[in-house]
Amino acid sequence: MSSQDHPQGRPQGRPLSPHLQVYRPQYTSVISIFHRITGVGLWAGTLLLVYWLVATATGAEAYETARDLIGSFFGRLFLFGWTVALFYHLCNGIRHLFWDIGVGFELRDAFWSGMAVLAATVILTMATWIAGYSVMGGG
Repeated sequence: MSSQDHPQGRPQGRPLSPHLQVYRPQYTSVISIFHRITGVGLWAGTLLLVYWLVATATGAEAYETARDLIGSFFGRLFLFGWTVALFYHLCNGIRHLFWDIGVGFELRDAFWSGMAVLAATVILTMATWIAGYSVMGGG
């Protein structure tokens, strides 16, 4: 059966659109997927922020419980991940603003702007956590 004989004009057994079984992930596609994942992470972190605000408004006992949860190893690990997601999403959003005005579409530019997003994410995350721990007295 030729592609013209097929009702949708394509040979049988071929996908309708590109996907991971056909194409291997490229740097730019991984950056794009990570942008979406960090958006979901920011949503989850916002829920934690709302929990903390409600606990603060509820009273001392609820606040202490929230503080203990957020201050635990897993709470701080979650906050660290949330910080990474925040800065990555922010920096990649700025990258998208440049794309919106037509700058940075060349493959080389897209690669280097992606690298800049990753570097800025690491630098901003580390600077924030170092500043936070220095203000808290290291604890």
